[in-house]
Amino acid sequence: MRVSFLLHNGYHIGGTIQATFTLAAELAARHEVEIVSVFRHRDEPVLGVPDGVSLRHLVDIRKNSPGYDGDHPDFHRPARVFPRGDGRWKQYSALTDARIGAHLAAVEADVVVATRPGLNVQLARQAPRGPVLVGQEHLILDGHSYRLRRDIGHEYALLDAVTTVTEADARSYRALALPGVRIDAVPNSVPAPRVPPADPAAKIVVAAGRLTPVKRYDLLIDAFAEVAAARPDWTLRIYGTGDAADNLKKTLARQIDRLGLGENVRLMGTAHPMEPEWVKGSLAAVTSRRESFGMTIVEAMRCGLPVVSTDCPYGPAEIIEDGVDGRLVPVDDTAAVAGALLALINDDEARARAAKAALAASERFDPSRTAVRHEEIWTGLAAAGAGRPRAHAPARAALHRAVGTVVDAVYTAKSRAGALVRRFR
Repeated sequence: MRVSFLLHNGYHIGGTIQATFTLAAELAARHEVEIVSVFRHRDEPVLGVPDGVSLRHLVDIRKNSPGYDGDHPDFHRPARVFPRGDGRWKQYSALTDARIGAHLAAVEADVVVATRPGLNVQLARQAPRGPVLVGQEHLILDGHSYRLRRDIGHEYALLDAVTTVTEADARSYRALALPGVRIDAVPNSVPAPRVPPADPAAKIVVAAGRLTPVKRYDLLIDAFAEVAAARPDWTLRIYGTGDAADNLKKTLARQIDRLGLGENVRLMGTAHPMEPEWVKGSLAAVTSRRESFGMTIVEAMRCGLPVVSTDCPYGPAEIIEDGVDGRLVPVDDTAAVAGALLALINDDEARARAAKAALAASERFDPSRTAVRHEEIWTGLAAAGAGRPRAHAPARAALHRAVGTVVDAVYTAKSRAGALVRRFR
């Protein structure tokens, strides 16, 4: 089987990139696999190229590269095919529309997999019939803009399958009523660590992820102030970076100083690989307001750490068995986070049992298992005739696009009218 993944930027780092590289590496043992990155911003990918997988790009944004595309006139013209509702729309252009379209027209693959909603929509709009067309959702449907959800409802009718990373999100997609489109939940995978499991006796709590407000590291620090008051021999290490990391890191550093936690809480910056850092702790903490999956939860569990996590939509409750391999606590509840951490910190035997349970439970996220699940979906679709034109699907999608264009015009007109009213009040 020939499998082609379409990725926003395979040269960067992030959950979707890591999940795609992990899946591609596992599939490459028995299939011909390529990753096509829309953008290339550096010479080598941060994660390295998976063994047996080919990686290429469509648009070069390395300023010192002989293939630099930033001077191309279409690079500065807005995208018309890539949907405006996707949060990355401003990074796309008439040039990406053309390059992605040319790639999809010429792709020699049995299965083409796009990996973010905007690319899924573009896959539906530009891919010729022939390959099995799969849209992967690594975020959540309910978190997308109105415009993007509308495009998803219209365009995904031309896909053969949509896979989400949680069953909760799969239910949201099934509610869209996309006739003929298979919808399945397949969790992201995490390889077995290359380091020994964590020592349950270590007096360190580890948190990792992007430094963004949604992760609520401020709440975690407040909760750890209660932990440190009772158990000053324990420390918290927070790993992460992000687009707004510098400002948030300064804010968190001031919070740490204000609470007098300089000896107990440390902002560690980014670490790659993360495995050697996970195993220095004996507990992990996640305090997010929302998660599309919870990759760091699985990473911690694979290293033998039970996780105290907020029971936020959508992933944690599908990963953690509360009271067995971790703890689930209400969102935005500082006292509950502190209490759950202290319950495990103060009970060495319970912590050791939870660590053992976390290690065993995390095996279900091994790449070998998730790869087989994807293969079953793809081969099942191919056997059922997916990849061939479905009756009325093109006409249905074209009609929805026409309606969408009218709705967009009305939406834009209302926005402009509102802006004028506010301006002249």
